[in-house]
Amino acid sequence: MHSAFADGRSWRSSRATAILMAVVATMLYATAAAAHNVTEGDAGYIQEIWGVNPVPFMYLGAKHMVTGYDHILFLLGVVFFLYRMKEVGIYVSLFALGHSTTMLLGVWFGWGVNAYVVDAIIGLSVVYKALDNLGAYQRWFGFQPNTKAATLIFGFFHGTGLATKLLDYDIASEGLLPNLLAFNVGVEIGQVMALAVILIVMGYWRRSPAFLRQAYTANVVMMSLGFSLMGYQITGFFVA
Repeated sequence: MHSAFADGRSWRSSRATAILMAVVATMLYATAAAAHNVTEGDAGYIQEIWGVNPVPFMYLGAKHMVTGYDHILFLLGVVFFLYRMKEVGIYVSLFALGHSTTMLLGVWFGWGVNAYVVDAIIGLSVVYKALDNLGAYQRWFGFQPNTKAATLIFGFFHGTGLATKLLDYDIASEGLLPNLLAFNVGVEIGQVMALAVILIVMGYWRRSPAFLRQAYTANVVMMSLGFSLMGYQITGFFVA
């Protein structure tokens, strides 16, 4: 009986490890792409259409979020140790508020920010959250930074990164505001979809007895990916 129980625990642990490795492999593959990139087909479509087109822009917004690995990594870090849906809702809402504000204002007012710099900061946001999950700030500095404020502030940078990319495609001024609002609605829909997948996987993973041990490894991997993003963008800044 004990052997069967032990075998069951071992099998669940191995299964959770396999899920973790699949997620990490997906993220590693994604880092080969440029952050916040808009595909050539989507860019051409954005440049060609005129007037109010809420459905296409909503689709493009949702597509951006579910394929935006930098957003997904940061969201994963934010909800990693959140067990109550109320807390998840608060943090995700703060991120959405920051992301939406700078995306809308950045495109509307044409704020120009160097894409390499802002994307390097977005990589830093992933590093910051992974270190926070590892309890590094309490060990190093003896205090815990305000996690809600950090989520909002980094949300501003994530939105600025998207606005910087969208400005490169000269969206038509006719119908600009409704199209941007539709794009933002799509981003939030995509965020809910991505978050739902993350929470389902996390809920399943947390049942494993090895979760806490694997959680440490996962956050180290997440931190490494954040550093990789930073290095990629900093190199691009000096080479471009």
